[in-house]
Amino acid sequence: MADEQDEIVGLDQTDQAEQIDHTDNADRRELDESDDEVPHAPATMTERRRAQKALFESWLVSDAAQVALKPKNKQQRLNDADDEELSIHNLMSKQGAEIIKNPRQYQLELFERAKQENCIAVLDTGSGKTLIAVMLLKWIIDQELEDRAKGCQPKISFFLVASVTLVYQQFAVLEKNIDHKVSRVCGADGVDNWNKAKWAKLFAENKVIVATADVLHQCLAHSFITMEQINLLIFDEAHHAKKNHAYARIIKDFYLELAEEKGRPRVFGMTASPVDAKADVEQAANELETLLHCRIATTSDMSLSDAIKKPVEQVLKYPALLQKGFETPLLKSIKARFNSPPMFDAVFEKSVEISRHLGRWCADVYLVMALSERRQKRYEMEADRGYHYGSAAPTPAPPLSEEKRSDSATAISQLDKKQELIRSVIDFVVREQPKHAVMTGGDLSSKVRELQRFLGYQFERESSHRCIVFVQTRHAARLLNAVFKQIGSKHMRCGFLIGSGSPDIDEDSFTNRTQVMTLIKFRKGDINCLFATSVAEEGLDVPDCNLVIRFDMYSTMIQYVQSRGRARQQSSKFIHMVEKGNSIHTELLNQVRYQERAMRRFCERLPEDRKLEGNEDHLDCLMAKEKVLRVYTEPSTGAKLTYGNALVYLANFVSAIPTESNENLHPTYIVSNQGSKFIAEVLLPGNAPVRSAIGKVCTKRTLAKRSAAFEACIELRRKKYMDEHLRPTYQKRIPAMRNALLAINSDKTNQYTMRTKPSIWEQTRGTLPMELYMCIVDFPDGLDHAHRPLVLLTRTPMPQFPSFPVYRNDGQGSGVCSKSFAKPVQVTVEALEKITAFTFRIFKDVFSKSYEQKAEQLSYWLAPAVGMEPVVATDQQVPSSDTPPDLDWALLNEVQTNESYKWSSAMVPESLVGKFIVDRWDGARKFYATSLHPELKPLDNVPDDVARHKWMGTILNYSNSLFKQARARREGTWDLAQPVIEATKVIFRRNMLAPAGPKEVALRTKAILCPEPLRISALPPTIAESCFVWPAIIHRFESYLIALEACDLVGVQCSPQMALAAFTKDSDNSGDHQTGERINFQSGMGDNYERLEFIGDTFLKTATTISVYIQRPKDNEEEFHNRRMGMLCNQNLYNVAVELKLYEYIRSIAFSRRLWYPEGLNLLEGKGVNKDESTAIVKHALGEKTIADVCEALIGAAYLTHDKPEEQWEPSQHEPAVRAVTTLVKSSNHAMMKWSDYSAAYALPAYQTGEVSASQYDLAQKVELGHPYHFKYPKLLRSAFIHPSQPLMYEKVPNYQRLEFLGDALLDQASITYLFNRYPTADPQWLTEHKMAMVSNKFLGAVCVNIGFYKHLRHSHSVLQHQITAYATELEEARLAAGDGKDYWMNLSDPPKCLPDIVEAFIGAMFIDSNFDYGEVQRFFELHVKGYFEDMSLYDGFANNHPCTALHKKLQESFACQDYRLMAKELPSLDPTERKDIVAAVMIHNDIIAYSKGKSARYARLRAAQQAVQAIEVLNLSEFRMRFGCNCALNEEKAEEALAADCGV
Repeated sequence: MADEQDEIVGLDQTDQAEQIDHTDNADRRELDESDDEVPHAPATMTERRRAQKALFESWLVSDAAQVALKPKNKQQRLNDADDEELSIHNLMSKQGAEIIKNPRQYQLELFERAKQENCIAVLDTGSGKTLIAVMLLKWIIDQELEDRAKGCQPKISFFLVASVTLVYQQFAVLEKNIDHKVSRVCGADGVDNWNKAKWAKLFAENKVIVATADVLHQCLAHSFITMEQINLLIFDEAHHAKKNHAYARIIKDFYLELAEEKGRPRVFGMTASPVDAKADVEQAANELETLLHCRIATTSDMSLSDAIKKPVEQVLKYPALLQKGFETPLLKSIKARFNSPPMFDAVFEKSVEISRHLGRWCADVYLVMALSERRQKRYEMEADRGYHYGSAAPTPAPPLSEEKRSDSATAISQLDKKQELIRSVIDFVVREQPKHAVMTGGDLSSKVRELQRFLGYQFERESSHRCIVFVQTRHAARLLNAVFKQIGSKHMRCGFLIGSGSPDIDEDSFTNRTQVMTLIKFRKGDINCLFATSVAEEGLDVPDCNLVIRFDMYSTMIQYVQSRGRARQQSSKFIHMVEKGNSIHTELLNQVRYQERAMRRFCERLPEDRKLEGNEDHLDCLMAKEKVLRVYTEPSTGAKLTYGNALVYLANFVSAIPTESNENLHPTYIVSNQGSKFIAEVLLPGNAPVRSAIGKVCTKRTLAKRSAAFEACIELRRKKYMDEHLRPTYQKRIPAMRNALLAINSDKTNQYTMRTKPSIWEQTRGTLPMELYMCIVDFPDGLDHAHRPLVLLTRTPMPQFPSFPVYRNDGQGSGVCSKSFAKPVQVTVEALEKITAFTFRIFKDVFSKSYEQKAEQLSYWLAPAVGMEPVVATDQQVPSSDTPPDLDWALLNEVQTNESYKWSSAMVPESLVGKFIVDRWDGARKFYATSLHPELKPLDNVPDDVARHKWMGTILNYSNSLFKQARARREGTWDLAQPVIEATKVIFRRNMLAPAGPKEVALRTKAILCPEPLRISALPPTIAESCFVWPAIIHRFESYLIALEACDLVGVQCSPQMALAAFTKDSDNSGDHQTGERINFQSGMGDNYERLEFIGDTFLKTATTISVYIQRPKDNEEEFHNRRMGMLCNQNLYNVAVELKLYEYIRSIAFSRRLWYPEGLNLLEGKGVNKDESTAIVKHALGEKTIADVCEALIGAAYLTHDKPEEQWEPSQHEPAVRAVTTLVKSSNHAMMKWSDYSAAYALPAYQTGEVSASQYDLAQKVELGHPYHFKYPKLLRSAFIHPSQPLMYEKVPNYQRLEFLGDALLDQASITYLFNRYPTADPQWLTEHKMAMVSNKFLGAVCVNIGFYKHLRHSHSVLQHQITAYATELEEARLAAGDGKDYWMNLSDPPKCLPDIVEAFIGAMFIDSNFDYGEVQRFFELHVKGYFEDMSLYDGFANNHPCTALHKKLQESFACQDYRLMAKELPSLDPTERKDIVAAVMIHNDIIAYSKGKSARYARLRAAQQAVQAIEVLNLSEFRMRFGCNCALNEEKAEEALAADCGV
């Protein structure tokens, strides 16, 4: 992504100052800023960036930053936030708690009892049990302080609750009522991964911990704390302490282990009743007392009556219901049409019961909900599960015998018929539903009508009253809510509250967050009539009510007591709805009242000094009832895994899995019936190393879940994702792989050797050749003056070099075209001598260097040719059958014979015109004689318009470059009759591969000369003109050859132009696709590696994705990611590149005048004679990321060379790139050398080739209508449409996550290749920004709907179907409104993430099914993607939605500002186990305007960029310049004016 390219200071993500400094940086500084304006201003871009980094780091430690980065007050943030945006944790925190009032007498009595002994306070709901606990805590803390003062071991108190919700509620109470430090801990806080030191710190800093019982139990199990370190255990809702509840386990496993009671902590329990089931009061109370080692205590004090506002109880009788339910007309029509389909028997039975209980209308609403299209897939999945899973344990199926094959075929046929029947029934219900939707007077039961009458009085007018109607079933709550939304008064605002457990197949889920939001609405009055199940009786903080109605009777006495306790307002009512003539209802009412009285009498008559006699035997009996289940003991440490702690261990592991967000992950359990027994599957999050595990068949549902968790933990330990203490190690492994990109040094701290000459010269030098190969070099567009082609002669044939420009003095480019011959020319010794003399003459006359003339030491020769056609640009080498042209032997003879010509009086003056003249004393002075000036004499003064020279004055003086003493000796010896000629001085350009600079263009070239002090070369001006360009040409040729040698080393075959581009780095930030400015850019180096690296990175991702998928198809997506990152991470590529010494071949330095000369020659005269510059070792500073980028560029070159996008895809097109990947990743995970190796390495998983059901065939046929591809393996296709929420046991087909991982890379490849080829000059930043639109979730979600794929998703997620339907409806409306428009999808809501996942998974499945035919991927792209992106200008603004891109665009385009930077830095952490905080900041003209802190560098940068955009988008141009003192645009204008003045324009 583009945002990942932003610069990170301290995280080594971009190259900084990666090139050698250049002398023109000072000139740049003069144009940008002056020292008068900015004292000690940074002179270069590199210095400026260093200064910015220093400012940023200084700001980080400043007081202002410390204040700015300090977290805001949490309560302020919560109060400002919308409830809908808050998590459950923050929602609960936002509600706060009230200060408890002064204690009443009964509370003081029970407090005194609790001080003396362990006790359980039995008091009504709302009677202030928590205040007793607070008083006890204060007393215990006072005792603790005294003990500590005496030097005793510190101890801590625990307030234990049964749910996470209660942790928040009780903590809020204790925090405001205890003046000591209180903390709360639960699984949601991530405490499961804390080490002992962190726990010890928590205990040392606090006096009280509010926690779930499970947290304390695990803390004790890991020996982070011992029972001796606890002084008080408070059990809220203590009646839960039975069987395997965590309350009971704490007592059984740890409390009772302490032999001496003196060392045990005080225990205080609180409950409204010690009995929570239909049991004998005295027996149940004794068991609770025995287990908690407490005595029950209550009070009969009258103050309790004053404190508890008990409601007035009334009995509301309703006419008797029907004796049995009836089939509604809708149900009858379903049964008549489909002959009572058995798979819906449970639904039909429930409908009949609802008709009796609630009436016809509710029964039909239930049928419509239960048999809706939203649930069709769930019924089909249940049918699949029944076929694939049956009633047997999930053991591997043996091969079918011939006898059994027919039975299997019959079973599949039955499955197909069942699924077809499901679809038919649901379609029928959808069509019939409108006929039965109207509610009439007789459509409600007498019970509902009576409730309607009663509630009508209560909500006759607006009031602040609250009402709860308790029902027995979840369906009743939903249906009554639906009824009263239609028939309730206008002042009644209905809602419903049910449990958050796993819903049945015929209903939607109700999440914990929905529970909390519903209660908040109830508290605020947005809902004033709540239909609730037993979930509202206990635990949740339900507001006090004026009216509580038991629509359905309670089952136990505690339900009666607790539901009645919700009516705590003044003059509140508690209504029992009793059926007329129903003796059972009357008896139950009397029974619970009797049991309550019996319970209170039992508690009241308990003497204060009662001894707990006989409880030890009773305790032994309770302990003996525990069953011995499977146990795993870790041999190395003795850590134990049991059915009792497996759920917690697995939950700990899942919570340790790192995520980019703060979301807490949890395992999901799916429990299914196996006859009278149960079996469970546990689903772990998609990024877990184990996707799921299936437990053993068990007699109880809870044991089945524990068995599944046990199996999952065993598998995690086997794969070493749990350590020897059975604690997660996974969190340490993933970040290391995720940060593979960061684990590399991008700073230029290393110097690497750089090749300046191709090895071919050294390999062939040292012999006198008998044949040479020609390469003709010409300039069809001409040079500054007339020229002739040059012939390059080499011992080995040259490749056909591409055309490239050199730049004339007028700034215009001229193409350099070459023509390489494969057929050699034979040369004699004499001919070689002539060519050698010509070559050395060029070095002497043109470049002022005289070498020892040894032909065998030359790397190449230069010569003139005659009789040849103009050379045109071509990329093909001349066939070996073509004969090379003849050399100009006449000129070669002349040059060999005449070293030079010296003027004499006998020379005809006119013969000087058209000669190449050199100044033997000043190598910078070369001239082309153009005309004679007979009117001028040697002693005349030179005109004013001549090129400047250190010796001016007379013409003779101007022509003489001797030093002062030599000039004096020659004074008076010159021939004053010699002619005067006019000549053009040749401009020596440093780098003709780059356009001329303004100072070079402005130089004068006119010269007036006397010939006697000068030397007349035997080389004609046309040859000299071509030779002056030769340094640039041979530099580029040698760069091509060096790059080709590197490609040969890696095995990449590509053109010289592409090879050189792959190794060219022309600026310090090449490869940084996000940075707008080019730092230390070096002109004239040709194309750099950025585009090749971009496309190479894409293919590298594709190739490694395919390889990890096919070799480990059962791994999950996270393991795929890890294996892939191990190959394509920069660190791995860098290591391989260093091993191959690829750094030697990188071109990071532009043309150098000192490095182009041939090596191996002995310099006799000329600059550098005392040092051999040609053989000096050259080093360049490179960042490690640059070296890694070159690897990706090589892969890109291999890919582009053979890819033929306009032709039908063939495997041969990608095989060179496949080999390059294998070479450069050097991993056993990718050893493929040809495309077919992928399919050869893929072992088809059993599910893919398994027997196919008609449902799966049907899916393949329907999908083929959306995309014309016929699947050979319909089960593979099914996998692409299975959401992670669907358990594996349903069809034994994995979900789409693996295929989505594969398809994502393939679609990326197709999209980027399309953009790359269509826009050949677009830079990587542009390509990235526009690719984002093509592969965005927003677009792919639209594709999924447009093709119709969204209809086939199989999931177990009720909310998801609603989201999909809503999005599909919105998209269809937008598409119809857009007409021919293609970008209508951009302005829609974001689609559910599963929709783009389906598209990518389908592509992956199709790729595998087609035997790895990438052509099918291209065809999908052509049919469903390409049409939307014919006009890419539609999406120019798409990437602007990305904050980092938007910031760059805004600053550069709107404000013309260049002096800004987005930076980030890790902050030190004292705790090595925690992820470090990262601060990102945006700096504009050394002013930090936005910042953000977080655990993720990526998201911190995003937030900082977003804040910066918001800060500057309100400014106009003048305000921006005034605010930041920005004069970037003004400086640019001044620079242009200065350049114009220098050029004389």
